Amino acid sequence: MKANHDMRHGPSGMEASNHGHMGHSWMMMVCCIPMLVIAVVLVVTGVASVGFIFAALACTAMMFVMMRAMGGRHGGM
Repeated sequence: MKANHDMRHGPSGMEASNHGHMGHSWMMMVCCIPMLVIAVVLVVTGVASVGFIFAALACTAMMFVMMRAMGGRHGGM
């Protein structure tokens, strides 16, 4: 393995895959925002009960935990 990595060419190997996974984790968390907004709108308009917001928050929390738990696992390493 090359000891002196030229940083002008960006991260290599594991560094690049970890950065890509972190971007994916944040993207998955951002995808929860519309669900939370819809839950709030449904509760405010009276269509759903307050428990609906708790279900949406629980779903978001589970997504966060799963994304954090999968942190450094790539291709059997």
